[in-house]
Amino acid sequence: MALGTLAVTGDEVADALVNTEPLALLLAMLLDQQIPMEWAFKSPSRLAERLGGKLDAGAVAAMDPADLEAAFCAKPALHRFPAAMARRAHELCRHVTEQYDGDAGAVWGRAADSGDLYDRVRALPGYGEEKSMIFLAILAKRFAVRPDGWAAYAGPFADDTPRSVADIDGPEALARVRAWKKDQKAAGRSKQD
Repeated sequence: MALGTLAVTGDEVADALVNTEPLALLLAMLLDQQIPMEWAFKSPSRLAERLGGKLDAGAVAAMDPADLEAAFCAKPALHRFPAAMARRAHELCRHVTEQYDGDAGAVWGRAADSGDLYDRVRALPGYGEEKSMIFLAILAKRFAVRPDGWAAYAGPFADDTPRSVADIDGPEALARVRAWKKDQKAAGRSKQD
């Protein structure tokens, strides 16, 4: 896997945005539920286009929630549940604005250690335990953000098994993650039989 490269969408512009804009990365991970990964990680780029070409946590936080919802719902919708995810994105941007002065990269850039990093990510609106573990794995595997002890907080997502978006640096890796998930689903079904 190429370090520093998160390549999920097959769209160079969308992938570049999540690799260079911390807010885009946070939003992509927020949206990564109940839709294909490619859709989730392409949505920040589409949102930026709809908001005038730029993502800014303070500007999104200051938006009328109905306007953000309209941006999420415009065709093609940014999520399977665009209105609900617009509300979560608004909450996330408010949190980043209030806690980090609008600097999404400060979530990990100012963390004192791996425990503090996990707590900061876990405190983000819309980030549960598993999503937070995956995000720590993304930071470590793709962006070399590896405070001592990070793997313990990333749990199973820290290993070399291609099981999450943290393991994707291109189409082949995406296929390996999809195959692993399919195998896990099949194994779960066979246990139920």
